[in-house]
Amino acid sequence: MLIISSNPKRKFARIMALVYLLDLVCASPGFGSLGASPPAPPPFTPDPGPGTPLRADSLHPPANPAALETIELLLQRAASRGLISGGVVVVGNGGGILSVTARGRLDNTKDAPALDERTIFDLASLTKVAATAPAVMKLLDQGKLSLSDPLSRWFPEFRKGRTSRRQITVIELLTHTSGLTDKHLRAGQSIDAVVRQAAGEKGLRAPGSHFRYADLNFILLAELVRRVSGKPLDLFCREQIYAPLGMGETMFSPPSNLYRELAPTLGGKKGERFYKGVPQDADARRLGGVAGHAGLFSSARDLATYARLMLGRGTLDGKRIFSQRTISRMTAPHPCGRGSIERGLGWDMDSPFSAPKGALFSGKSFGHTGYSGSSIWIDPQSDLFVVLLTNRSDFRDIASFNGLRRDVSTVAAAELGKLPGGSGLALQRAQREEARIIRGRPTASGHAGMISSRRPDGRSASLNRHKVAGVQRGSHGKSGRRARRRA
Repeated sequence: MLIISSNPKRKFARIMALVYLLDLVCASPGFGSLGASPPAPPPFTPDPGPGTPLRADSLHPPANPAALETIELLLQRAASRGLISGGVVVVGNGGGILSVTARGRLDNTKDAPALDERTIFDLASLTKVAATAPAVMKLLDQGKLSLSDPLSRWFPEFRKGRTSRRQITVIELLTHTSGLTDKHLRAGQSIDAVVRQAAGEKGLRAPGSHFRYADLNFILLAELVRRVSGKPLDLFCREQIYAPLGMGETMFSPPSNLYRELAPTLGGKKGERFYKGVPQDADARRLGGVAGHAGLFSSARDLATYARLMLGRGTLDGKRIFSQRTISRMTAPHPCGRGSIERGLGWDMDSPFSAPKGALFSGKSFGHTGYSGSSIWIDPQSDLFVVLLTNRSDFRDIASFNGLRRDVSTVAAAELGKLPGGSGLALQRAQREEARIIRGRPTASGHAGMISSRRPDGRSASLNRHKVAGVQRGSHGKSGRRARRRA
């Protein structure tokens, strides 16, 4: 029920909200009149197609069809604004997939197939949390390394020179507090040359004292995996993580026979289109396509499997991949930047990059973004995850793209999540901005609202409530160009 306030402004806002919601209902396919019952939604039965089959118990019908409608509208509006040419959103919980929403086609050819949860995208920086960080944690599980190991134990290159360089630890690479900064990689530069370049860096801050997001941390971690295990990152992840989980659509350097399942990679100079299966990230290409910071390809369906593993605290469908203790350590908050930022081991928790956290996910949630237009966010408290993979078209309007990430997560949490205690206050704050969102005016955050959503209990939840999580020039010690690459 929509409560009409005695306050004239709030009364008008509630009336506008009611009119908007009725308009959405009346516009639903097959709805004839206000007295008629809307048709039952079709059953949610994605076609698994060739490859690794889906378990029957990993799919569930959507808990609320409104979530599908609203997320689809968000994708439509993002496409109409030129932010994306298409995208896929998968929402689920520890039991399986709750909803799949997709818009757009694989490419511009006449017979291109529609995007779906099995389309394989370039994950960009999601590589850090879907490949490199779990590989390091697997080695930790196996007792082959410690988070407190100094980098110099595995990298003789770091044993010389300044004390601060020798004191960098594995955990400081995982949390971006090593003090190392990104350097431009040359074409054909070997990983050994990259390590020597990092070891020779001058003017390092004391390790652990400062948060500075740097791809170099995870480039070194990928090499650490190779030096400790004796296997390159791609082979180690395939054998130890992806194959046991049945993640057959997750890989580095996709083969040409998957061409019809690969979304094109965008983001070259003046919008040039790279060949399918080639990482968008230039440094990943210079390192041969297999790197710790970028280069991984995957589908929304496979990422849903990985998210379920994290919600299951290392176990999926009765199969244990990580110990519970390792997952707890991986997702525990580590205050950085004098307490203003919280990171997990690889994962983001609360930082300028946390747009996919949305407005309703809990403080225990974690996730990551990718410059190519990807993001994942997982909330153990509400037993929910959201995967967003897109063909991103606009790489300059960071605020609007982060708004899309935030809005999708907020809709998912409002429609399909288990709202934590105290969430009523959050809904009240959402209602205060409801009228502004419906009119399309900027919210208090300065970002124009994209759409409003209905909760199962009939209350309305607005979507754009957090400040824009864009990165300003020089934030955390990076140049503006490097900072924008993280969005």
